[in-house]
Order: sequence, then structure tokens, then C-alpha cells
Amino acid sequence: MDKFQSLFQVRMATYDDIPSILEITKEAFLKYRELSGTDHLAALEETYDDVKKDIDEKIVLIALSNDVPVGSVRVQVFEDGTAYLSRFGVKVTSQNNGIGKSIMNLVDEIMRKKGVRSIALHTGAKITALIRFYYGRGFYVDSTDKSRGYIRALLIKEYPPEKRQIGDTK
Repeated sequence: MDKFQSLFQVRMATYDDIPSILEITKEAFLKYRELSGTDHLAALEETYDDVKKDIDEKIVLIALSNDVPVGSVRVQVFEDGTAYLSRFGVKVTSQNNGIGKSIMNLVDEIMRKKGVRSIALHTGAKITALIRFYYGRGFYVDSTDKSRGYIRALLIKEYPPEKRQIGDTK
């Protein structure tokens, strides 16, 4: 193996990952707060028990680079076939090297397996790098609002139904 090759893995989070998830979320959302120009973000007030509850009730993924936690995301899947993505963050020192894409690829795979029709998220509409990232992953802006004191965009990604091959009996 090339000594410069970085190994990263994305997997379901466990309770043991909670301290790392809190650290990743805090770092990512401090940067997000700075870029969005807002003062208050609920993500910065989360507790161990908040993350534990999310692990119990949502899909919580963690990314590791050379066994060091560097990214995480949470997805809530609803009974109506939609989902909502939140608390997506990658450590600043690990950005722009494919970790965010790897996390989103696993989210897409899980959503397709669960039969989710669309997934939504909110992000700062003026944070160009985030908007570009999500556009590159197949999201589009559905609407914007200022309910949190800054311009937030509601982004949507639709998952088309799986196409069946001729002769498939599934």
C-alpha cells in the first residue's frame, strides 16, 4: 500500500463514539456559525444525552480517517418515505479530501435501501462551499427563509424509484 494513502471508513455510530461526535459537531458548527453570521445554533448546545437519543432514534454515521473520528451526520427517516439530514460535519483539517463525499455516498446507499423518496436538509444559503458541495451531491434549493436570523436554504435530493429489468419479478 502507498504510504501516502489515507484510509477512511464510514460506519454506524455507537455510544462509544458520542464524545467524538460532540467534538466534530462543535468544531464544524463553530465554523458554520462564523460563516453564516448567526449568533445562536442549537448544534453547539448539544449534550451527550442528545447524541445518545439520536443514535437510538436516527441513523448516525461516523467517518474515521486512519481510525481517528473526523466526520459525522445524522439522518431521520420518516414513515412517509422522506428523510431529514442534520448535524453533518467534517473536521476542518479533514475537509476537501473526500470524507464528506464518502459520508454522503453511504447516506445515499442507506436511503435507497430503505426506499426513501427524498431527503432534505437546511444550510446557510450564503455559504458557497456548502451549497456547491450539496449541488454536487444532487441536491437543489427548494426554498429559503430567515427564521433563524440568517438566510437558510432548504435543500432537497430526490431518489428515483429503482428501475426494474425486463423479466424481473420483484
